[in-house]
Amino acid sequence: MFVRKALYSSVAAMAVLLGASVASAQVQTIPSDERTELAPGIYDAAEASSGLALEHTLAPPPGFFDPDAIFAPPTTREEAAAYRANPPRYSPLALANSDMAVSDGKLFVGNFNGFNIYDISGGGEPQLLTSVVCPGGQGDVSVHGNLLFMSVEQNNGRIDCGASGADGAVNPERFRGVRIFDISNIRAPQQVAAVQTCRGSHTHTLVPNPADSNILYVYNSATSGVRRSDELSICSDGEPGTNPDTALYSIDVIEVPLDRPQDAAIVNRPRIFEDRETGAVAGLWMGGRAGVASQATARTNHCHDITVFPEIGQAAGACSGNGILLDISDPKNPTRISEIFDADMAYWHSATFDNTGSKVVFTDEWGGGTSPRCTADAPGNWGANLVATITNGELRGRAFHKLPSVQGANENCVAHNGNIIPVPGRDLMVQAWYQGGISIMDFTDPMNPMEIAYFDRGPLGERLMIGGSWSAYWFNGRIYSSEIARGLDVLRLVPSDQLSAAEIAAAEAVMEDEINPQTQTRVSWANTPDVAGAYLAQLRRADAIEADLAQQIDSVIEGWRAGEIDPIAAAAAVASLAVTAETQGVTPLAARRMKALAEVLASAAS
Repeated sequence: MFVRKALYSSVAAMAVLLGASVASAQVQTIPSDERTELAPGIYDAAEASSGLALEHTLAPPPGFFDPDAIFAPPTTREEAAAYRANPPRYSPLALANSDMAVSDGKLFVGNFNGFNIYDISGGGEPQLLTSVVCPGGQGDVSVHGNLLFMSVEQNNGRIDCGASGADGAVNPERFRGVRIFDISNIRAPQQVAAVQTCRGSHTHTLVPNPADSNILYVYNSATSGVRRSDELSICSDGEPGTNPDTALYSIDVIEVPLDRPQDAAIVNRPRIFEDRETGAVAGLWMGGRAGVASQATARTNHCHDITVFPEIGQAAGACSGNGILLDISDPKNPTRISEIFDADMAYWHSATFDNTGSKVVFTDEWGGGTSPRCTADAPGNWGANLVATITNGELRGRAFHKLPSVQGANENCVAHNGNIIPVPGRDLMVQAWYQGGISIMDFTDPMNPMEIAYFDRGPLGERLMIGGSWSAYWFNGRIYSSEIARGLDVLRLVPSDQLSAAEIAAAEAVMEDEINPQTQTRVSWANTPDVAGAYLAQLRRADAIEADLAQQIDSVIEGWRAGEIDPIAAAAAVASLAVTAETQGVTPLAARRMKALAEVLASAAS
């Protein structure tokens, strides 16, 4: 694991522009491990895991898999010439799985060719309910009640979901934007709205309106070029210096009346990157290299992902050349609070808050996800996670964390999508790394993020072919991975030195009816023996508690679990914890865990 203090805020960006030196990127020194030389295969690749067990693997449904669609980029001049002369009938990700959501016991898996719906309410292998073919990519989905939202960005998308494409420079049948489906009949979803946007929709975020439960906002993030005005009249291209109405340098805010979703429409295109002092639209990082041995960085003229945390009234945006923090207390009119820049972040891709809203994990999709960026000679802080803290509304980069396993040249690998695992007392994030597999990072200490579990397969073949885990998300007790080429994986946590059975049980007890990865909600835990056991395990793991006191608390917890709580013993344990926290010089983190444990035990004794 490579950790380096990050540059932070626009002050750091300005220092770079003025010629301040930037520390050169350092090469990984992580040795190879069991994941490095796994044998290849589509469905028979070798596997390696630690702290995770694979429960189910489901191949893509009919219409969502074709071996010819597994894209192998040309590697020689001759192959490149042949590719140009006779391009494959599929784009690199024509049938790729993409993002996911959960609602009412159903798992919705997006795909560049449409989406699939699985029943996961039974606790066993997911059961396919419905497949909807609707090309256009990238097919990210989210769900609110009986509505499903789907991102469409590619030029082949049609308003009617037709598979014949939308050829030509200008086509009135072309659709690029956010589709809305009525899924009240789960076996026959019906498109009820299609909101056209100037740059399509790469990803989107659902934002509730705190003042009106009938209104839902959608923040649309788009990354492609601007459409011609003779195809969509609201669109115009160019830099703001020559075109103040350019569709660049903004996001789309779509308003959806839930009782009439067919009336959904863009109601704002806020200039969230503008300079606070001058009002210049292009007010953040302008791209390029930012120092000796730094990356070629993206210009901040769009966001890739925006993750909202309505309970704190804020959102974190991964916006190409910057990470930003937004005030969304008025969700129709988001405004920027803070921004962060780092010369080693090529492309700010996604953002994930911790449960308190005081930290954000930003990912860097160096190379766009189609390149082998986890090889032995890849810099350890490129294509990684950047852990940032939020203090008084200011973002500050703290440390990088990259997959701590050298991957091969035949495996596209870089930081990608994940979410929080709700273990009390810890900040854990499960995350996809394409063909780097799935990894769980502990970022409780923002200066020292570390891997605690993983699952990986060998490459798809003997040469680079695009595949791997697109998204890995914790949904109600299991980890679901949308595997680009292989289908759907379901994994569970297993106890290890880094994660106890009580911690896993406490996380598995947290259930939510609806989960959209870019709409975070605050998790709370009931006072249970497993939650108490989770805090105790953390104190033991950190050597922050004396063995005798730990044994005393263990006895109280086991008695509680058996329904035989001893109020006197519980009260004594609480008192001992309080004394230890005050007199033994424990760390602030240990003191917080002791306080939380004492509160749980006190609730059992009352």
